Amino acid sequence: MSTLDLANHGPVIPVIVINKVEDAVPMAEALLEGGVKVLEVTLRSPVALQAMEQIAKHVPDAILGSGTVRNLKDAKASKDVGCQFAVSPGYTSELGRYAREIGLPLLPGVSTGSEIMTANADDYYFLKLFPAVAVGGINLLKGFAGPFADVKFCPTGGVSVESAPQFLALPNVVVCGGTWLTPADAVARKDWAHITKLAKEASAIVAAK
Repeated sequence: MSTLDLANHGPVIPVIVINKVEDAVPMAEALLEGGVKVLEVTLRSPVALQAMEQIAKHVPDAILGSGTVRNLKDAKASKDVGCQFAVSPGYTSELGRYAREIGLPLLPGVSTGSEIMTANADDYYFLKLFPAVAVGGINLLKGFAGPFADVKFCPTGGVSVESAPQFLALPNVVVCGGTWLTPADAVARKDWAHITKLAKEASAIVAAK
């Protein structure tokens, strides 16, 4: 699988934090019911790897990825629990090469031209712009379109259900990352129906004309 294939499954990849292992499977099932198949579970909680393992085992239709992968240990652990791809907040050549060695497709994070060039030198051309809105958002992506015409992006960080159509209208954006699909209050209430509703809304997003 190429990470670029992830964009074929819908306009938004949810960026998920799971604090309780027992929430992992019902949350993943709720997202799938809403049409969201690609799930990025971040390594931002002590139970993240256990949660990923549960999803990999019990929700086989999900395309499971690990987020906030910062080093080789993170990458190996993600692969070991069954993740099919990884997403990093930044990029190092060491991580990029290692991910290839272990067969873990990587979506690297970048925010500057130099980082894009470093990733391109290692043959990564589908990149996460992060934190998208904070570093310039739509205007920055428009600026990158000229010198980096062969690079596609997944803007993540500050993107909302309202702004996603504007991002997706850009020729160099193929999918967006979104944290809004699994709000902490809904997860705390175990309101999986609400998460399914948000997933359906996200699945229906189309690029602004």
